[in-house]
Amino acid sequence: MNPKVSLLPLALTSLLLAACGGGGGGDNPPAQTMGTLGVSITDAPACGFDAVNVTVNKVRVNMSATASDTDSGWTDITLSPGKKINLLNLTNGTLDALGQTSLAAGRYNQVRLVLDPNTGNATANSVVLSGTTAEISLDTPSAVQSGIKMNADFTVEAGQRYDLVMDFDACKSIVTKGNGKYALKPVVKVIPTALNGISGFVATSTLSDGVTVSAQQNGAVVAATVPSATGEFVLPRLPLGNYDVVITSNTHAAYVVGGVPVTSTTGMVPISTTGAPFTLATTSLMGSISGTATLTPVSATESALVSAKQAITGGPTVTLRYTNADLSTGAYSISKLPLAAPQYAAYSATLPLTFSSAGTIPATGMYKVDASATGYTTLSNAAVDINVANAVNVNFNLVP
Repeated sequence: MNPKVSLLPLALTSLLLAACGGGGGGDNPPAQTMGTLGVSITDAPACGFDAVNVTVNKVRVNMSATASDTDSGWTDITLSPGKKINLLNLTNGTLDALGQTSLAAGRYNQVRLVLDPNTGNATANSVVLSGTTAEISLDTPSAVQSGIKMNADFTVEAGQRYDLVMDFDACKSIVTKGNGKYALKPVVKVIPTALNGISGFVATSTLSDGVTVSAQQNGAVVAATVPSATGEFVLPRLPLGNYDVVITSNTHAAYVVGGVPVTSTTGMVPISTTGAPFTLATTSLMGSISGTATLTPVSATESALVSAKQAITGGPTVTLRYTNADLSTGAYSISKLPLAAPQYAAYSATLPLTFSSAGTIPATGMYKVDASATGYTTLSNAAVDINVANAVNVNFNLVP
């Protein structure tokens, strides 16, 4: 694995990157009209995997949001050979540099990430299941050949450097296909480059419990990570706004900090410290929700995303767990859902925060389950009760 850029100011990345070529054909514009584009990749944590590998061979940018892969106007950063990256190494804001290129000054509206395709049992793109070591080949869609398309809106100034960060959501990007096979359903977005965001610590004694930390808005996960070996977590590069921070583990109630304000493009908002980390003191019995989330008509590349949510009385609605349904059968399973009431604290700049048990709507131990897929109408079951039967079956059939 190539060395990574870990939480360093992005201005320093130019010292670490090698120019990887580029060009969209034709004569180069005069030097005074040129800027520099640097591209890096980062990730949120994945569900149930020890490794999620993708092999990047090209990054493409175009001023036109509607340009096809064969249209003119593309400038490419080419990686030869392709760079194989374990996305799960890129948590807590860590970046892996993909290269840089000279670029005509102007406003750009489309980015494409091109991966090496898998053929046969090749493992250019692969997963390693938790607790195992074998790489399992990922089936890759035809879009991999033309590039994973991302809408973007950034301006390269003449004589200046612009750094672009692509957030590859490994958890949402991997779907099962039955018979032990997996497919790539790429979920990638362009995120702000500035090192702002939310930071904190959880007690190191809880790290073995599968702790995950996410920043959410209206129950939608915007960023997520796992704490480091020291218990530190960083949720970086967040658009300005208020966020609910959700901490989950395999054995404890959820801990939620409501309304954390991110008001600057620089600097972190701390919600706990190394001297007073979150201890996750409230243990909980756990339940599960499973079933099928099928699509009508069936899609060869799209599967449903199923989310288990809780509405805190007087507070936000937050997502505790989510998973992709099986691409072939629609089967899904969400486990490690706490029966105990969530622990809630409204944000305060005065630390440490004080948590208290919070009621949920409709009741403790009940969940709102959503099933969604691109091009299909979202369905919800607003009152799934896991208090009596800890394993509950809920089915969905999504239509356009």
